[in-house]
Amino acid sequence: MRGFADFEHYDALGLAELVQLGKVTPAELLDAAIERVEARNPRVNAVVMRLYDYGRQAIADGLPDGPFRGLPFLMKDLTASIAGVPMTRGSRFFSDAPPPAADSEHVRRLKRAGLVIFGRTNTCELGLSLTCEPRLYGPTKNPWDPTRISGGSSGGAAAAVGARMVPMAHATDGFGSIRAPAACCGLVGLKPTRARNTMAPYLGEGLGGLSAEHAVTLTVRDSAALLDATAGSAPGDPYAAPAPTRPYLQEIGAGREALRIAYTSQAPNGAKVEAESLRVLAETASLCADLGHRVEEADPEIDRAAVVPSFITIVAANTVVNLASHPTAGRPPRPDEVETITWGTAKRGENVSAADYVRATQTAHRLGRQMAVFHERWDVLLTPALATLPPKLGWIDMMMDDVDEYWRRVFAFSPFTVWFNLTGQPAIVLPIGRAPDGLPVAVQLVARGGDEATLFRLASQLEAARPWRDKKPPLVA
Repeated sequence: MRGFADFEHYDALGLAELVQLGKVTPAELLDAAIERVEARNPRVNAVVMRLYDYGRQAIADGLPDGPFRGLPFLMKDLTASIAGVPMTRGSRFFSDAPPPAADSEHVRRLKRAGLVIFGRTNTCELGLSLTCEPRLYGPTKNPWDPTRISGGSSGGAAAAVGARMVPMAHATDGFGSIRAPAACCGLVGLKPTRARNTMAPYLGEGLGGLSAEHAVTLTVRDSAALLDATAGSAPGDPYAAPAPTRPYLQEIGAGREALRIAYTSQAPNGAKVEAESLRVLAETASLCADLGHRVEEADPEIDRAAVVPSFITIVAANTVVNLASHPTAGRPPRPDEVETITWGTAKRGENVSAADYVRATQTAHRLGRQMAVFHERWDVLLTPALATLPPKLGWIDMMMDDVDEYWRRVFAFSPFTVWFNLTGQPAIVLPIGRAPDGLPVAVQLVARGGDEATLFRLASQLEAARPWRDKKPPLVA
């Protein structure tokens, strides 16, 4: 690579510090990121919308003096509204939707942090999958093994960061869409507490409160600093997350008090967990004990059988509404204008009654209370991030005719993530292990609602004890 050759030697905060010290300019960082996108994107198909001139203009106009001033940043092609910039939602039906007139509040906060937006990343249609293989743009490939999925729905973001095009990228999570791609691509992926980041002004909540916005990152401290920059409610929000006692960045490396950590390998839907996921879970539990924490196997007492059906009810009803939200079409799509699973899930949603929807949301709240009881005894729950290694491209296929089989495959692959979208708790995945063939294997840490601070403290300890940042996929190495 030409230009700023040391780009990949730093995480996001490290690059921003170089800008602050005058050792590199925002324009040089942007050029370095663009060079990597142009060189590596053809092999993974992560970036689907190049906004290079948009980024250059932001630098020319002058950047705010935020914690990430001058850092190139990629936005997912879903949820994040950028004034004047198209958002297709990974769907052919929405590909002609006019750009929004204003930034979302989250995007405004990202810009105030000094981030330089220069592209959009691939996502599955309407975010309805844990892989990223839309017909609109084609599949995003895992930088560790291009025959495998990068995860979804933030698969483009994870592949871009995994391929070291940027050190962090915007992502969203409605049933694992930050955490599953992070696990697939060897990254840190935090789903914050429900309402930690506002969805104003376009939404009060996403997927009935299941969805959250944040990022995939190379390091724990980048995730913490970014959340410091974006967290907080906006006027009119239906509810808010409890405020932290201090900045999340101060939790990195802080406190060595012994935490009460429970671990479980029991998926709520009874899915089989493969050997590599079990091995890395056991190794992480042992490492936590070595770090001085109290660790014990303990399985939360929750309504297990209700987890996936409640999610399916909520997502199906929301899909009906989402498909009717094209700003100019004035009609919902025809079957041939969307992918088969999108259509089939919406058809199921049309049969969801108001009472069904209320029962599903009440079940989600009951699950949250059951987990709150569990956390009266335990500070953290440790689980596998995924039940399997990333499957081959095409296995979780949104053009399948069998909607039930599709969702069965989704939750056979990732049975542990949707659990905490329903409860609203913060959960973070860490790429702490490796399979024999080199693929990342991750664990998930879950804390009580509102307690990202504990996750950041423990995650930073694990990161220091077993670093992963310098482990790079073959595409990069």
